[in-house]
Amino acid sequence: PPQGSLLYLDALGAAFPRALARRGTALLHWTPGCPRAPAGWPLPTLYCTPAAAGALPSRAAALRVQLLFALRQRALHVLEAGLAAELHDALVALRTEWPQLAQELALGRLSPQPGLPEGARDQLQALLTPDAARAAELRAECARGFEGIALRLWPQLEVVVVRTAHGTEQLYCDSLRQADCQGLPFYCPFYQAAGALLGINLWPVEPVPRFLLYPDWAFCEFLPCLANKEPRTVLLDELWEGREYGLVVTAQPGEYRCRTGEVLKVTGFHKQCPVVEPVRREGQTLSVRGESIPEEQFCQSLCRTLRMWPGARLIDYVCVESSLLGDSSGPCAPHYEVFMELQGLRDLSEGQRYKLDQCLQEDFPIYKSFRFKGSLGPLRLHLVRPGSFTRLREALGSPMPMPRVLHEEQLLRLIQGLVIS
Repeated sequence: PPQGSLLYLDALGAAFPRALARRGTALLHWTPGCPRAPAGWPLPTLYCTPAAAGALPSRAAALRVQLLFALRQRALHVLEAGLAAELHDALVALRTEWPQLAQELALGRLSPQPGLPEGARDQLQALLTPDAARAAELRAECARGFEGIALRLWPQLEVVVVRTAHGTEQLYCDSLRQADCQGLPFYCPFYQAAGALLGINLWPVEPVPRFLLYPDWAFCEFLPCLANKEPRTVLLDELWEGREYGLVVTAQPGEYRCRTGEVLKVTGFHKQCPVVEPVRREGQTLSVRGESIPEEQFCQSLCRTLRMWPGARLIDYVCVESSLLGDSSGPCAPHYEVFMELQGLRDLSEGQRYKLDQCLQEDFPIYKSFRFKGSLGPLRLHLVRPGSFTRLREALGSPMPMPRVLHEEQLLRLIQGLVIS
């Protein structure tokens, strides 16, 4: 709703006064067939990114062209992306392609982009002019390394705005904060589910996003997570602070009382409206024997394991239940397979690989019980080559948060083909 856009602009402008400067925002977002901004994002005069930059049929190519136009504008105040993963992938492209990007800036010439409509290419090319000074600055800063590269390339940056910064996207936000976007706050303004805008974050400077549920934007019901086997839904005025609820939404035509799979925790109230924090997605739970390990808790065990691997830095990961493997899983007991991209380690010993299974047993007694009885087999850990998850996100073909538990054989075959160890 337009009201959501106005509330977002008001909160953004109050916290970061220069953020609303004309053409002071670079947009890094790809929606197939729709080169406009994400739902709820207003006022195209804010963007230095031409709409035609999102017209490419390839996600990777579109983000690269958007990055090129962002690099032209030194006086940016905001980096904005639909997903934190999109900004992450654009800055990965900067790490690998900066010499060619610098050449394009210096010559004012767009490199060939397969699939780009001729009219869109002409429009983009007309906007590019040679800028030797900016190209030289790009070369000099990239040659120094990429820690804090965002503030070095755009010294007036105030904030990074992403549509989704919780759940599966939290990993990319943490990675960006630690490396490319050091020193920059992240602001996640909107909460969306089931294709509807449901809430807004009125607290841009707080590190953990929380959202005011707005009562007029959709009809929301809530299933108490600690209720009996058949809980009844409750409404906005019946929520309790500190409790968790499953979200049920009626918003889109033909979708009545849709269970979104989202679990929210009520963290307080703003006047009389509840303020919530998304905590997990029910469909992203590992469970081959009824053990039910939520994605955020699995990620915590994984991060604890990483601290036992000196020099290792997690880039990305996905999990697969052995039932999806079919005959290729062999005669062993049901188990998990984890595909991981690491930086700083080229391989892992069998002892190191077992650490993750050990941490899961320590963190989840029911998993340990099944492992002891032999009804669950040991977890199998695979390392994949650099860039594997960029290809996986491209294959998803949709600007949605990437699943942490794969349920599609096509995606499984893709990641299996990228295993190096």
